[in-house]
Amino acid sequence: MPLRRSFLLPGHGLSLLSSSSSPSSPARWAPTKLRVSCSLCSLRSTFPARPYTSVMIVPTGVGAAIGGYAGDALPVARALASVVDCLISHPNVMNAAMLYWPMPNALYVEGYALDKFAEGSWALQPVHQNKVGLVLDAGMEEELQIRHLQVADAARASLGLPVMEYTRTDMPLMVETWIDPSCGKSTGRIKNPASLLRAVRSLVNRSKVNAVAVVGRFPDDDIEEMEDYRQGKGVDSLAGVEAVISHLVVEEFQIPCAHAPALSSLPLTKSLCPKSAAEEIGYTFLPCVLAGLSRAPQYIIRKSGGTEIGCILSSDVDSVVLPIDTFGGKGALAFARGSRNKAFMIAVEENDTVLNDTPDKLGIDAIKVSNYWEAIGVVAAHKAGIDPKSLRKGIDNIKQSPLPGSFGLNVSPPSLHDEIYSY
Repeated sequence: MPLRRSFLLPGHGLSLLSSSSSPSSPARWAPTKLRVSCSLCSLRSTFPARPYTSVMIVPTGVGAAIGGYAGDALPVARALASVVDCLISHPNVMNAAMLYWPMPNALYVEGYALDKFAEGSWALQPVHQNKVGLVLDAGMEEELQIRHLQVADAARASLGLPVMEYTRTDMPLMVETWIDPSCGKSTGRIKNPASLLRAVRSLVNRSKVNAVAVVGRFPDDDIEEMEDYRQGKGVDSLAGVEAVISHLVVEEFQIPCAHAPALSSLPLTKSLCPKSAAEEIGYTFLPCVLAGLSRAPQYIIRKSGGTEIGCILSSDVDSVVLPIDTFGGKGALAFARGSRNKAFMIAVEENDTVLNDTPDKLGIDAIKVSNYWEAIGVVAAHKAGIDPKSLRKGIDNIKQSPLPGSFGLNVSPPSLHDEIYSY
């Protein structure tokens, strides 16, 4: 009788029983753990590979051609999520003001947390539900506060989101925004950061929330300054300081956080770029933030040598997709120089920004693609175990590896510089 091998797939409720002596016999399913049997002559089995995880990054406030406006990178995230098992991205990619799109296999990770995850310091723990708290800036006018509380109630009643309680800061946050003249990206600060932290601490301690949405009153920009952005050009002047606010909270409390700006409504315009239109259809940017935070993974500080069972680690990441000139951020550098299971780095040429940190400039090994169409194809090939280069014409002959002793051991790698990007 031919020798048979069995593979057990834990966590499944079905068992596939087959006999190598009767290859034409139909398989029989039984309500037990999945068991796959095959003969030695059939080396291929239905045993699944581990989940394929991809990270998509588009830094905030850098004028990205795709992802630099109102949720215009969300279609890319949706397409990428359809070909991977797990997609990890951040609010700048996933948020679209009053619009959002639920993706069951996507993890909504704040930018500071994404950097810590990439460095291996933090792990991501998927959840079924978070208890979300809401912080409102005391500097908001009463009408704007009421509008945002109505958004929270609508999210609770119509979407069933677990928005637990809200609080106001004890002082106006005093948000300031500007464009960094050294590189052209947007940034800023809040004059009263301690007031924000006190408000968050109150929600965490008294309301027992484990995720926080912050709504800060932003200065009303000059209409002329906003015109380029509304036409799908230039840099989002608000985005940089939004990241500063969420970074502050996540660094202090190690819980998911995202920010939604409160602004006076802009006058109606008939000439509006579709990439900016999501921010023109209502009073608030809060709905997508509440939706994202409701199931954002929790952040687990890794212990030395710990395995963090049930969590996703940076070593689980298979590929990272980002604009070609944004490889100088902490997260990108950490993924690129990881010593264990180094991620496959994919640089998208079409998505240019105001930055100039290309993989060639930084000595990073990355595959360059023209656009996100190609990037998604490369990810699909990589997931299938296929060298993406084999899908192009002109494959080179195999090369011989240098013999031992033919090169020195004290060769220094190309220097890399760390630059803080906001996600």
